[in-house]
Amino acid sequence: MSQQHWENVYENKTPEQMSWTQDEYATSLKLIQSLNADKNSKIIDVGGGDGSFVQSLLDLGFQDITVLNISEAAIENAKTRLGDEASKIKWIVSDITKFQPNETYDIWHDRATFHFLTEKKDIQTYVDLLENNLNGNLVIGTFSTDGPLKCSGLDITQYSESSMENLLQNNFEKIECFTQDHKTPFDTTQNFLFCNFKKINS
Repeated sequence: MSQQHWENVYENKTPEQMSWTQDEYATSLKLIQSLNADKNSKIIDVGGGDGSFVQSLLDLGFQDITVLNISEAAIENAKTRLGDEASKIKWIVSDITKFQPNETYDIWHDRATFHFLTEKKDIQTYVDLLENNLNGNLVIGTFSTDGPLKCSGLDITQYSESSMENLLQNNFEKIECFTQDHKTPFDTTQNFLFCNFKKINS
């Protein structure tokens, strides 16, 4: 992924001009709440955007939250949105394929980042990160086979329940997967595949 591309997006567009924006991340939050996780669980939000999702995590009482984004502008926008509460979050500016975690996470959340990886080596790097740095659940939302072929001017990779399951078959057990339409701020529809996978052999 190109960091400069994403800096341009977050520097020059408002959330209402970004297709992935939601008023509330109800599906992701429902999946995370279904885990009945301890409030001290280590959570990472990969590709965390304008800060509204992490605000919801704080409102639910979670206390150990990391937000990663390739764009420094995105991180700064999120900090501004959160105000004083931004100090409660660990912020990381990094391309996910170059991310070198120094801790292990209990919950790994990714809505609309994974599908931007189109090279096999980058997808495998991501899977390796999950296998090496997650000891709990992966909650992921990515474009389905009925979703777009491009987003933000970039090619994406579509996923079905079976292709996602095959990708993670070595170290993860599928809890559930389902598709859902996302209505963009400009009244188009994008079909997502949402999944909850549990790490095994951890």
